Amino acid sequence: MGANSSKKLAAKCSFLSKDEQLIVSNSFKLASKNSEKIKEEELTKIWGSQMDPRLLQYLNNYLFGIGDQKQTTVDLERFAELFVFCTRGTVDEKVKVLLVSLGKSDSESNDIPYTLVKEYVESIVASYMKIQKLSNTKQYKSWFSRGCFMLPLNIQRLAECLTCELATGETLTRRSLEVWLQGSTLLGQLLLFVSMYLFSISHKEKGGIASSERIGTTVTTDEQMAINERDKDRNLVPYCRGLDLIPSYPSILDLNQIAFINAHLPQQYQHEWRFLFSSEIHGESFSTLIGRIVNQGPSVLVLEDKNGYMFGGFAPANWELGPKFFGDDSSYLFTLAPRMRVYPSTGYNQHFQYLNLHQQTLPNGLAMGGQHGYWGLWIDSEYGKGETSQSCTTYTGYQQMSHSKDFSFRHLEVWGLGQPPPTPQEKGERTGMSVLDGNTESKVMLELVGKKMHSEGLREQSPL
Repeated sequence: MGANSSKKLAAKCSFLSKDEQLIVSNSFKLASKNSEKIKEEELTKIWGSQMDPRLLQYLNNYLFGIGDQKQTTVDLERFAELFVFCTRGTVDEKVKVLLVSLGKSDSESNDIPYTLVKEYVESIVASYMKIQKLSNTKQYKSWFSRGCFMLPLNIQRLAECLTCELATGETLTRRSLEVWLQGSTLLGQLLLFVSMYLFSISHKEKGGIASSERIGTTVTTDEQMAINERDKDRNLVPYCRGLDLIPSYPSILDLNQIAFINAHLPQQYQHEWRFLFSSEIHGESFSTLIGRIVNQGPSVLVLEDKNGYMFGGFAPANWELGPKFFGDDSSYLFTLAPRMRVYPSTGYNQHFQYLNLHQQTLPNGLAMGGQHGYWGLWIDSEYGKGETSQSCTTYTGYQQMSHSKDFSFRHLEVWGLGQPPPTPQEKGERTGMSVLDGNTESKVMLELVGKKMHSEGLREQSPL
């Protein structure tokens, strides 16, 4: 079966769009070796090294069946069906893939073991991370080159987080799976990324360029650009920036945790993280912390307490010193260890961000959520001390994030998101500022530690 024949067959699958016909027909042609059927051993040769072995078995179960129903080959329509169900399927279609992959009948409605579903999800997470390494994207390289790795324990934690709503009993019903998949956006994103990668292998050669010799057809530049653009938009790992002068800096985060945090950010902040502060690099100083994060735009804070608990928050507003709360309801808190959870805004109050210093009547420190004595997250101005309360009305489902309410932390990282806001000079505004104001970060830090700016009285007079 030639290249044109596979395209014609794909065109007969009315549920495929034109772009999908290109992807599926080329993938089918490669796996079938120009025949009308794919053999299981041939598909295993192509897909086997690309994903977690458990997911390979699940997908083979769906395509070829198991037990007495097992077939030795699969046709293009079934192959295309799996692609569509995994990339843009309805809830019913995704439940069908899950059940059949686990060796269950599509009509079964009860007695589906939770442990099987959790392992299915874990195989998708593990495959996503394996593909990150295999594809070696610039996002992956920007973290891996700085010593950031992927820990198996965090693959398990992410899978547990994605299935935690199901963990109410030992067995599940089809209805509970439908409700769960309807709201499991992150799992859908991971499955989409993995599926698009597997079915687009025939489009990829070293450097991401399609090989006409390998697939027997030509992929145009526009088609390749479209594939690359879709790959970029599906990638939950952001580009790491700001570590150019630090040759090897192992973040306390691994790629599973980064993808988890990033997936819950507003989309415009998911593409790039800028390194702002680390207690390992910049020392244990609250004034240095403030000097590094003020006027840097939205940010992510991550702490690790001395008991190994990891947690933090997304701060959507520019950090500024002042006696009032600020920010908006896109803010959220999260935990990373010993388990992964995210706590979005309740809408009950607007206590999202707070940063204050040198006040006698108000708390001095950094906060996200809650109020004095009942903070969602508190970093005291006496560096190294913090607090997370047992409850917090600002964030939904919130539970105490640190090992104990009052904690000491051994590490703090802050990452800026996207480009920093422009300075008044960059915006072309005349603010009466002189060159003495050029390094605002240094000035903030001097003021915070009580140093006087002796040159303040040496400014030129503003023109009349």
